Amino acid sequence: MLKSNCKEAKEDKRAVLRGRAMDGLIGKKLGMTQLFDEKGKVTPVTVLQVGPCFVVQRKSSDKEGYNAVQLGFGKKKIKNVTKPLQGHFEKSDFKEGFEALREIKIDPGEDHKIGESLSVDIFEVGEYVDVTGKSKGKGFAGVIKRHHFHGSPAAHGTHEYFRHGGSIGSSAYPAKVFKGMKMPGQYGNERVTIQNLVIVEIKKDRNLMMVKGAVPGPNGGIVMVKRAVKKSKETKRIK
Repeated sequence: MLKSNCKEAKEDKRAVLRGRAMDGLIGKKLGMTQLFDEKGKVTPVTVLQVGPCFVVQRKSSDKEGYNAVQLGFGKKKIKNVTKPLQGHFEKSDFKEGFEALREIKIDPGEDHKIGESLSVDIFEVGEYVDVTGKSKGKGFAGVIKRHHFHGSPAAHGTHEYFRHGGSIGSSAYPAKVFKGMKMPGQYGNERVTIQNLVIVEIKKDRNLMMVKGAVPGPNGGIVMVKRAVKKSKETKRIK
């Protein structure tokens, strides 16, 4: 009985998400700043350029097995993209290329034509969004920087072991290192999603969106802005 209720709740949430005109757009992180209200309270915000995005391709359940649109963001000279992408853009009658391409699933009833432009107008102030980007790459890092280990005591008895990770397992049994052991390795440069960021301000004339808090990636990095999944029905009033 409990499993069926959970399943119904998930289906209802998916239906709500599917019923929207468009769940997300491609954007670019411009940087961070701060906003002051009338009482002098400061709010740290990240400025995002969201859109304009253009519909490059329409995918249907009859042909591809699902309903979605492929969006293009950021103009790029057609000669500076690969040959396959040149043919892809020319097939959709675009004379210029795009910096980024992403897919957004849509409801079967939605009608988005190729070449249609979508902007930050689909969002509103106070709405929650999930922002996905690629984090800054830090290269090969040790356990102190990567996993925030404390390190060994810096006493006279510790020799050349200050920033080491310590033991990683037993010898005879189990005679192996378990998967997931926190060890040195590649740090950053991975897909990261920050959930439930509230929209503080929108400037439609410049396609700018300001969200409270930090967003992954460097300034100028491509991000994906979608309506929040966990807070899909909530809207926060910004005073």
